[in-house]
Amino acid sequence: MLQEVLFFVQGISETAGIIACSLALVKVKLRWGLIFAIGVVLTAMIYIIRNLPITFGLHTVAAILLTALFIARATRVPPSKGFMAVFVSFTVLYLAETTMNEVFIILLNTEISKVISEDTLWKLTGLPQSILLISIALLIPKYRKPLEGMWRI
Repeated sequence: MLQEVLFFVQGISETAGIIACSLALVKVKLRWGLIFAIGVVLTAMIYIIRNLPITFGLHTVAAILLTALFIARATRVPPSKGFMAVFVSFTVLYLAETTMNEVFIILLNTEISKVISEDTLWKLTGLPQSILLISIALLIPKYRKPLEGMWRI
């Protein structure tokens, strides 16, 4: 039960960060209530996909496509621009994840396999990436002003 709670805490914040970053990149005003609500739904869908007997990693492809689909349907952003923004956001997530894993390995003075084997620790290492993504999403509108009327819903 604790592992599921940690998955959702880390997953919802990470998914919300991805959505917010993507929306900020395409100059859509951030509506945090909607972003976190969609983050909950997408995290639940990703959780289900991860637990299916399919190749590991397909949940990431599904997350990219589902996030791009949400942006295309809920905003006036062209699907190609939305997909590119989501892809850039996932690239930032990947770079942050890789960097944070290295930092945790150095700080804990251990092997990555040991960190991964400790489920609670492994889930908690994802929180800094979530905070970074949300911080980036909050900074982008300071330099790229959101456009009015971009939301359809």
